[in-house]
Amino acid sequence: MPQTVAVLGTGKIGEALLSGMIRAGWRAADLLATTRRAERAEELRDRYGVETVTNADAAKRADILILAPKPQDMGRLLDELTPHLTADRLVISAAAGITTAFIEERLPLGTPVVRVMPNTPVLVDEGMSVISGGSHALAAHLAHAEEIFGGVGKTLRVPESQQDACTALSGSGPAYFYFLVEAMTDAGILLGLPRAQAHELIVQAAVGAAVMLRDSGEHPVKLREAVTSPAGTTISAIRELENHGVRAALIAAIEAARDRSRALATGTG
Repeated sequence: MPQTVAVLGTGKIGEALLSGMIRAGWRAADLLATTRRAERAEELRDRYGVETVTNADAAKRADILILAPKPQDMGRLLDELTPHLTADRLVISAAAGITTAFIEERLPLGTPVVRVMPNTPVLVDEGMSVISGGSHALAAHLAHAEEIFGGVGKTLRVPESQQDACTALSGSGPAYFYFLVEAMTDAGILLGLPRAQAHELIVQAAVGAAVMLRDSGEHPVKLREAVTSPAGTTISAIRELENHGVRAALIAAIEAARDRSRALATGTG
């Protein structure tokens, strides 16, 4: 018998999951969605054919609940759901920084909880979703989460103790690349190229480099060395990056993101 899945909080990530599940073969009839605004509910019904319900109805009817609110709204959402939940439901959290312990202590005893940290490329089916099980989650529960999030990219299981590091690397990771592309575009303009041309050159270089990293299996150092000829243009650029401490700055930035994720998870940030 097919399971009913409810997505609670249909912002960009929630909607990406809905659309990805449908593309992966889930029936719209087996999906529920919740949203705060009536016009948003109508939009989701028209676009995907899913039923939109209240949070309480989702808790009563769904076998799997995917919680995708803003982190600061999670406590209120759990208070709304708990009176209608039983411990045989699977709860998947896609809210940044929220621990499985925080959720478990607000739900019926024994409720399986899985924590997932997706990143924004789920919007184009190229996401990376990092998955950790709570104290009551079994292998089958983790497999359910992998099936759902695998429809919008890749998944990786890690201990929950590594979630903050993964958030810093993967959750925030796309922003680092956008920042780099922005800086390289400015450099192209400084060198006399039109913005659109500079942007196209850099984006295609980024896409090509990413595909080579993914498909070649080569270490990034080896791929970089293949571009870096003696006394050439690339080694001159690499020297300047090292002179300006770009490597050290990037490591420090990712450590700062990790620390911020920890602070958010403990409520001290």
